[in-house]
Amino acid sequence: MKKPVKLFNRFLNIVEKGGNALPNPSTLFAIFALLTVLASAVAYSFELQAIHPVTGEIITVNNLLSESGLKRIMLEMVTNFTNFAPLGIVLVALLGLGVAEGSGFLNAVIRIFVLSAPKALLTFIIVFTGVLSNMASTVGYVLLIPLAGVVFLAVKRHPIVGMAAAYAGISGGYSANLFIGTVDPLLAGLSQEAARIIDPQYIINPTANYYFMVVSTFLISFAGTWVTEKIVEPRLGKYTGDVTPEKIEPLSAEEKRGLKFTFITFIGVLFVIVLGIYPENGILRGENNGILNSPLVVGVVALIFIVASLLGIAYGIGSRKFKNDNDIIKSMDSSMKSVSTYLVLVFFASQFVSYFNWTNLGLIIAIEGANLITHLGVGLIPLMIMFIILSGTINLFMGSASAKWALMAPIFVPMFMLLGYSPELTQAGFRIGDSVTNVISPMMSFFALIIVYFQKYDENAGIGTIVSTMLSYSIIFFVLWTILLIIWLFFNLPLGPNSELYYQMLGS
Repeated sequence: MKKPVKLFNRFLNIVEKGGNALPNPSTLFAIFALLTVLASAVAYSFELQAIHPVTGEIITVNNLLSESGLKRIMLEMVTNFTNFAPLGIVLVALLGLGVAEGSGFLNAVIRIFVLSAPKALLTFIIVFTGVLSNMASTVGYVLLIPLAGVVFLAVKRHPIVGMAAAYAGISGGYSANLFIGTVDPLLAGLSQEAARIIDPQYIINPTANYYFMVVSTFLISFAGTWVTEKIVEPRLGKYTGDVTPEKIEPLSAEEKRGLKFTFITFIGVLFVIVLGIYPENGILRGENNGILNSPLVVGVVALIFIVASLLGIAYGIGSRKFKNDNDIIKSMDSSMKSVSTYLVLVFFASQFVSYFNWTNLGLIIAIEGANLITHLGVGLIPLMIMFIILSGTINLFMGSASAKWALMAPIFVPMFMLLGYSPELTQAGFRIGDSVTNVISPMMSFFALIIVYFQKYDENAGIGTIVSTMLSYSIIFFVLWTILLIIWLFFNLPLGPNSELYYQMLGS
């Protein structure tokens, strides 16, 4: 395999050292929370203030080092954590997906996608399946990437090319999907917390970016296929290693039986949904018989839990993986074990977000930042390009999407709202930047695992190998995804159900 360029390796070394020097994300948010308290005292002493552009109200800093501030910190610490919007959303969604994953249903679906793919469409199917796997949390990293290497080797193509294609779809296309997954309600909850700095009644649904992400799914799939076959595969050439092809086992009779049970259950669920939503007075319609405010849209997390659980249970019973209710509960338990680190992170992130909101620092920064951008005359398109680049750059040093957005949303969501741009648009820009540099970020949580996968076929593979292989995906995804957003802005298309591009200030 060709050695990466020396200059590129130097850059990677800087990124790796810089990222490794950062504290644990939970520690980082604890530090941010403490600094916010201290900053509130300093800003208060300097009488920092701003004038609200709509109400004309003078916004001043609340000092959290005062007697009232310290009392509030003590009294509301627990509710800061328990009321943090993304917490319950993520936990409920993961419970349902845990059943689907624990039953083996998701494993079977991925194998069907890959095994049934015609050779001419194999690359596209790998990338496309990778994008779709994001709705099931980490299953793509654990299952699809090594499976893609096995499949490519079996058809006499370079196995690392297959793994690169899968990795590009899973990680580079992280925010795209045809279905609502765990990342959508997570980011929407954080965006809503930030939007309420400006508008306390603002609601952001998990479907906020759905239309944009559906189109993005096909964009990333086609772009990933092109990069794989035109850039990555010619560069790596023919595989000359000594790993022999493995036999990919087709679905067993029990697994096929499980899928039959799942299909019947899915038809039943679909029938109930149609019955509840199609009639004008259907029980699943929202206020005034609306669809956009129906439980299916507003309560999409509950829908994920119910559908994923039912399909997982049906598959588990059909395949005889689930023998009793204990097996179902154990699969839920397993999914909860994987979020212990997330719970610690959320505790400290929730304190930081609450403190930041209490101080009014976020609102003041947003107002002054909006004034500066207005003065500079930066248009929407250049502004979004700069924001995407900023998000992608931060992603190189801070791997967790929720941690980054918890840090960035309280500043940029209110700032862009004051400029007349919706929180949904700001969130979409962040999702692009956060996704495109995942595949080249050593701080991405699964990066070390990807190295292990690559080393199975190339024992000398390391960080430079992965980044040099994946950099072309990152560049092409950034260019095309940004162009897609510009087209979206040009035609003023909604980002999702009831999710527009622009925001009108209350009273304006």
